[in-house]
Amino acid sequence: MPASPSPIDPDELGAALGELRGLLGRLQRRLRSQSELRQFNTAQVAVFHHLIRHEDATVAELAQVEHMRPQSMGAVVASLQALGLVQGRPDPGDGRKVLLSLTAAGRRAVHDSRASRDDWLLAAVSRLCSPQEQALLVQAVPLLARLADAED
Repeated sequence: MPASPSPIDPDELGAALGELRGLLGRLQRRLRSQSELRQFNTAQVAVFHHLIRHEDATVAELAQVEHMRPQSMGAVVASLQALGLVQGRPDPGDGRKVLLSLTAAGRRAVHDSRASRDDWLLAAVSRLCSPQEQALLVQAVPLLARLADAED
């Protein structure tokens, strides 16, 4: 039976996590520079991603997910509607609400953006990482997902 790993020193873990946070920020910026959506701000990109995953949402739902005031999110959505990337329709269950969704142009923009970022990341990993390191990256994905989805 393999021995269980010994606990890591809290100071060492804290230092490594601080470095990880900085590296994730740098990687995010690098990926964003490869994105077709780079002209959009963080809140606008968050709207794109939410509507891709959930198909439709209200302004209030988007605001809650992004920890923004509904008025601020309304301005974000209005800017995307003006560009023809987001559209609204009455909620069939509550006519007072408007359900937002991506237009065909909005879906195409997200698809093109993901493709260019995925291509860049795959090329970088293939060029810079050994097969063993690539396997470690694959193993790290569920751990990073758990951290990203952790409750406050």
